[in-house]
Amino acid sequence: MHKALMAQYQLVVSARHVLFAYCHSMQPADMLKPIPQFNNSSINSLLVHNANTYVHWLIKVAAQRQFDFFEDKDISITAIEKIYAIVDQTVADFLLQFEETLDVAIPFSIPGKGFQLTLSPLQLFTHVITHEFHHKGQILTMSRTLGYTPIDTDIIRT
Repeated sequence: MHKALMAQYQLVVSARHVLFAYCHSMQPADMLKPIPQFNNSSINSLLVHNANTYVHWLIKVAAQRQFDFFEDKDISITAIEKIYAIVDQTVADFLLQFEETLDVAIPFSIPGKGFQLTLSPLQLFTHVITHEFHHKGQILTMSRTLGYTPIDTDIIRT
């Protein structure tokens, strides 16, 4: 299963790279502009939020390790791409760590919440990648709000 999930994650990475290339075509000021319809989030802040979701679930919850969240203040798309290099390594480490128990429900302590959730590593992995795609759709809609024409960033692009 590990090999299949790594292959699946590479599809996620490929779609992400298309999104990043699109973001590079946008004005840097637009990437930082708060969008009222999206709780005043910016495109960059949502990209960093996605990276922090990987940190929360795969590092802090699954691995039970300390790791500082990434800051989203005035960050460039180039800096965000560097953050995702760390995310990519995090996913690889996570899938290797749980290679033999990906479908086994495990009680995980939730930092700062004082309770546990019983989840399989496969659930955690599925959550972080679907969360990324959810926000990717929002990012494309945000770009349309800013006057850009969104591109196809699906896994299967036509």
